[in-house]
Amino acid sequence: MTQTLLFPALEAWLRDQGLAGSGPVTISPLSGGQSNPTFRVACGRGDYVLRKKPDGPLQPSAHAIDREYHVMHALRGSAVPVPDMIAYCDDTSIVGTPFYLMEYVAGRVMVDQSLQGMTPQVRRAIYTEMNRVIAALHTVDVSDVGLGDFGRHGNYFARQINRWSKQCRESTIPVNPAMTRLMTWLPERIPADDETTLVHGDYRLDNLVFHPTEPRVLAVLDWELSTLGHPLADFSYHCMSWRIAPTVWRGIAGLPLSALGIPSEAEYIDRYEATTGRRVREHWDFYLAYNLFRMAAILHGIGERAARGNAAATDAVETAAKAAPLAELGWACAQHYDAARR
Repeated sequence: MTQTLLFPALEAWLRDQGLAGSGPVTISPLSGGQSNPTFRVACGRGDYVLRKKPDGPLQPSAHAIDREYHVMHALRGSAVPVPDMIAYCDDTSIVGTPFYLMEYVAGRVMVDQSLQGMTPQVRRAIYTEMNRVIAALHTVDVSDVGLGDFGRHGNYFARQINRWSKQCRESTIPVNPAMTRLMTWLPERIPADDETTLVHGDYRLDNLVFHPTEPRVLAVLDWELSTLGHPLADFSYHCMSWRIAPTVWRGIAGLPLSALGIPSEAEYIDRYEATTGRRVREHWDFYLAYNLFRMAAILHGIGERAARGNAAATDAVETAAKAAPLAELGWACAQHYDAARR
């Protein structure tokens, strides 16, 4: 049976593009993703993933699925594993918003960062692979892959702090006091060092597709926040897990990491430094404070969309509630950074 009631015009578009074949077309929502609605499209020619903008009013620069498509298309064949891009369509009559199709990559998407049920050796191998892939991302020559103009060069922290602070100030729902303090603190503490690479913006375990049986990444997903930026902003975002308890969100703080086979934060930093040649530690607490604020602002934005009635996920209100504890963690990092520099 053909199931295209979600998007009645999509089946005809797929057939017109030569992407469907002659068999039935089925469309089903894929779990995960607070931002851009995502669907699996199964048809005679194979399986695709469809990503679209949410319906309703949106922040002007948000949900940039055209950028997602562009960056993954550019990275195909690089050291960063990504799905094959199939097509991009900005005709809003098909599914109601612009959308793109990409290859469906079969594999494991893991959410629990403690990796329950795995051996210590497998856990360590998975963390080692995550580290390898983000290091590879931060060594991509953006000019070689055609991404030299994918974002502005320099002043990444200042621009990002301003962007997320502006979103919070324009919000119609209350902003946590720790977020307000960080909006003042962060611009005054930006380190003088500056570097520009490609950054993912949301690099974490559950945005990676691993091989079904091997500790090997087959695809990095969810590139909506990707741009040219500071690699240590990207890496420290990924490392927030070591500071966030599982009871707060998707973290590993407080777990018996050595017994689990999961590297400590220091070991993970050491490996990244050895691979990339970068020195990470001098401003580490600033980077963490910045990212915890940024994550809190993103979750606050999810709460804003929930209040407007156009959130992509059913648990948006619950997810948005995590903004406050993350902001409090960020403020603790800010205070530690100041104390260490006195």
